[in-house]
Amino acid sequence: MPPTSLSTPTRRELLAATAAAGAIGMLGGTRSAEANGDGLSPFSVNFPEDQLDDLRRRVAATRWPDKETVADESQGVQLATIQKLAKHWATDYDWRKMEARLNALPQFITEIDGLDIHFIHVRSQHKNALPLIVTHGWPGSIIEQLKIIEPLTDPTAHGGSEEDAFDVVIPSLPGYGFSGKPTGSGNWNPPRIAHAWVTLMQRLGYTKFVAQGGDWGNAVTELMAVQEPPGLLGIHTNMAATVPADIAKALAAGGMPPADLSPDERRAFDQLDDFYKNGLGYAIEMNNRPQTLYGIVDSPIGLASWMLDHDIRSYRLIARVFDGEPEGLTKDDILDNVTLYWLTNTAISSARLYWDNAHHPSGGFFDPRGIKIPVAVSAFPDEIYQAPQSWAEKAYPKLIHYNRLPKGGHFAAWEQPMAFTAELRTAFRPLRQ
Repeated sequence: MPPTSLSTPTRRELLAATAAAGAIGMLGGTRSAEANGDGLSPFSVNFPEDQLDDLRRRVAATRWPDKETVADESQGVQLATIQKLAKHWATDYDWRKMEARLNALPQFITEIDGLDIHFIHVRSQHKNALPLIVTHGWPGSIIEQLKIIEPLTDPTAHGGSEEDAFDVVIPSLPGYGFSGKPTGSGNWNPPRIAHAWVTLMQRLGYTKFVAQGGDWGNAVTELMAVQEPPGLLGIHTNMAATVPADIAKALAAGGMPPADLSPDERRAFDQLDDFYKNGLGYAIEMNNRPQTLYGIVDSPIGLASWMLDHDIRSYRLIARVFDGEPEGLTKDDILDNVTLYWLTNTAISSARLYWDNAHHPSGGFFDPRGIKIPVAVSAFPDEIYQAPQSWAEKAYPKLIHYNRLPKGGHFAAWEQPMAFTAELRTAFRPLRQ
């Protein structure tokens, strides 16, 4: 990870002291000792083998609890599922394949407001490609978006035309992956990240661009839209913030839904009601006591189970994967993401984003934010809630695209990359100039 605990003068001293060697070694990666003239340092990933050996040893040495006392997943991640994950992790999984995939892509580190930000930046070979910044969430990472890079940047090789081309920028959120870890409380909340992403796009030379996000990525992307920076043409979300105030009030009170809801609205209400009642345990803990989560820093299986238990439909998909059923994700997909969190030691630093947001609030997660610029919505059926078109039209006065997809969930770009790519092509087509 970048040496984020260093002050700026110390960082400069470190750069000067190691410039002759040509690179700076970090836990899990190497950055160029000299930044380019634009403030960007090339970055590559290379974790020492002893860390991978230690990971396998810890997985093999897991002390298991008793089996759950119910026949379903209502008590949490089931023992059979996590033991299948552990077996694959300890015996068959190869992190080096993911390292090779990452290192085949242009990666960089740049300092913004005193914090190192890691990002992937792939330019299209096609002229007039539309610059796009894509933001992940929790428990995601840049790994979520790897499958969409080629179809977006090289559309003619993936069923599209030159006019569909994008330049793609995928940053790691502060405290996640290879980005720096904030050392102060509340100073890297979603509004500040939104400002930083605009700085990043400007630093890359883009005067006009679009943005996309889901989960925390949606919060950051929507706040970019609220801030209306010069050059931001519009946004796309796969986890829209559209819940009307009366619906939010009824959900918070645990009450009955309004009687006049359409079928789509009632389904969205029921999905949210189930999530608030049964799926918020992880968020409550990270909102209030993220530092208490030492167990997921010390135990790989503890980390994996914590990350798997995000929302019930994603968990069920993952359980099916480890039962050998074909899905949009593979066993290695799932472990690539968990292993990145483990090797970068970002379990708690990523969780603090919840604390920072809770203590320096930027609005409710699903509350409309009053966005005035163009917005496109892709509503996947197994998301935390599938935003109804009626809610989206009220939340986004300049709604330029809405589509209800037949398949896909919370990690849509990861699970359904071609459908996701098609959505972005269609959504942003009206904004190309």
